[in-house]
Amino acid sequence: MTTTLAQKAVVGRRIIHDHRSRKAKLPGIITRLHDEGGFWVRLDGDRHNFFVPPKFVGRVTFLDEVTEVPALPMGRFHPTVEQLEGEWEGVPICSVTEDGDLVILTTDKAKAKSAATAYFLWAGIDLDYVNFDYLKLVWAVFEWEPEDADTDWTVRWDAAEGDDQAIHLYFLPA
Repeated sequence: MTTTLAQKAVVGRRIIHDHRSRKAKLPGIITRLHDEGGFWVRLDGDRHNFFVPPKFVGRVTFLDEVTEVPALPMGRFHPTVEQLEGEWEGVPICSVTEDGDLVILTTDKAKAKSAATAYFLWAGIDLDYVNFDYLKLVWAVFEWEPEDADTDWTVRWDAAEGDDQAIHLYFLPA
């Protein structure tokens, strides 16, 4: 890194990243430096760090503020479309196991079935192998995992109405 860049690229420096894939300029923080140049950034509201190689440092505006790198959020949370696989028929969906169990964030059974159908068609899954009779309304709790875990979050099915951060949703086991 150049001397000027090395002075600016410090852990805890607030930045604005010209995130072209999201077509936005997004705030974040430098979380660690790379030995051979570049650095890792976590955008505000995200749990993932991404690497900014030296050739893409021009996409970063360094702000004057340098602070402690905040800890990742932990505990229970309500997922957003960005944290799941996406939205089908206007309903957020995520496959939560290797077998293809689906979490469908709606309490409307017709919408759940329609969204699951669209998801399966998008995924190339033959609907003859899907049993919508197993579609059931359940209470679930989503929990963040530590940064070094295999997954960002897990979902627990032992939740009940009134539990902290419990969400009523449809579940379709594979």
